Amino acid sequence: MRETGPPARRAGAADDAHGSFPVEGLARLRRDGLLAAPLPASLGGRGLCEPDRADALRALLTAVGRESLALGRLYEGHVNALALVLRYAAPDAAGRLARDAAEGHLFGVWNTEPAEGGLVLDPSDRLHGVKSYASGAGSVTRPLVTARIEDGRRLMLVMRLEPGTRADLSAWRAHGMRASATGTVDFSGLAAADGTVIGAPDDYGQQPFFFAGAWRFLAVQLGGIEAVVEAHRAHLAATGRADDPHQQARFGRAMVAVETSRLLVARAARLAAAEEAAERIIAYVNLARAAVEQAGLDVIALAQRSVGLAGFLEAHPLERLMRDLATYLRQPAPDAALTGMAAHVLAAGAPLHALWPEPALPGPARPAEVAG
Repeated sequence: MRETGPPARRAGAADDAHGSFPVEGLARLRRDGLLAAPLPASLGGRGLCEPDRADALRALLTAVGRESLALGRLYEGHVNALALVLRYAAPDAAGRLARDAAEGHLFGVWNTEPAEGGLVLDPSDRLHGVKSYASGAGSVTRPLVTARIEDGRRLMLVMRLEPGTRADLSAWRAHGMRASATGTVDFSGLAAADGTVIGAPDDYGQQPFFFAGAWRFLAVQLGGIEAVVEAHRAHLAATGRADDPHQQARFGRAMVAVETSRLLVARAARLAAAEEAAERIIAYVNLARAAVEQAGLDVIALAQRSVGLAGFLEAHPLERLMRDLATYLRQPAPDAALTGMAAHVLAAGAPLHALWPEPALPGPARPAEVAG
């Protein structure tokens, strides 16, 4: 499989039922070596987490999201977990976990928990509590979790779980993203020795890696936006309405939204990979977050207006695509991301065009250079 992504395939009804899971899609990722692809070549991967491979990783995440947002969400979590392992784990621990990825284990990042009963690691190294909104619950066998320790800081651990254990999916009756198998996982009774400690306490929230890494889920969302616009276009062609100027105007606005998102996500990925000037990078990724969210909402509204009632029928391809995208766009703290970006720009002394400068273009050759 090329790194641009899996073969085009739309998730079917089996991937949209409550409690379902994209089994076939994950099997293809596993078969094509994409579970190990984020690892460096020295650990059996393709180096997709390395800074100079940001474009390749972005293209892959978008391609998976275009196929299925549920699968894209799971794969993005897998990539995120491996990126954290590569960044913070001791070399021997990273090597062991890399072998797990190469053998087909699905990783994920589970950091959300209820106000009461969250995950705690006690002084005797025993775990108590749960993680909530854990995507891939019951199928992720190497989750990276954060657990509070005695002094209140959070420690990362990659736990070893058996498939189908410790997960409760009963509450996940969502509007969209049904196949993401999101639920609550209880770690009570396990010990730190049942997993691998990653890094030092509070490494998980280190900046700019923590906030800037949001570009990865934006890349997946871009795939979902593309899928909606593609289905919108297919409907206009199939119904003979592509020549209607009102339909063209709506579709044109959808194309502006999708292409703007593509350019912003690409630039956010490259800036994040550079890891220079943390506040500046985070502000740009937050700008991209706000723009992609609005673009997603816009393409949904435009497709609904163009297609009409047919787009709300379960038999129409747009119905599930729009539900999944609307659900996946609900990322944490969108207002804080937007106002944080705005505060950065308002406080900056540089002119707007200099806040996120483009790479310098080569100037005209000097006479000596021409002569040489």
